[in-house]
Amino acid sequence: MSNAKDERRPAGELEAAVLAALWAAPGALTPAEVQAGLALDLARTTVTTTLSRMHEKGIVGRRRQGRGYAYFPVQDAPGLTAMRMHGELDRDADRETVLARFVARLGPDDERLLRDLLESGNE
Repeated sequence: MSNAKDERRPAGELEAAVLAALWAAPGALTPAEVQAGLALDLARTTVTTTLSRMHEKGIVGRRRQGRGYAYFPVQDAPGLTAMRMHGELDRDADRETVLARFVARLGPDDERLLRDLLESGNE
């Protein structure tokens, strides 16, 4: 029989919660400040580890504050999604097939939007 503490969160849930706290803040936050802003009951060490891993992935930046760090988001939500999409694309050697299958699953509105973006040269 497992108790609630033994159950794992869905992948990305903690990172998403931490990012939401950082996006809502007017500036950089320490791990303790992030912890205080979360609706989850987590140890500060868990938050610190999560922030460190997010920094290693390039999701958040950090600056020295006292003996530790204060963290800040380096991307807004659309930028983060684009970064993740590029990461997935970079993992596969057959970029052409990946892109072809991605485009094949776009709906008409998204296909039109992508075509317009490519023609205009905008990001």
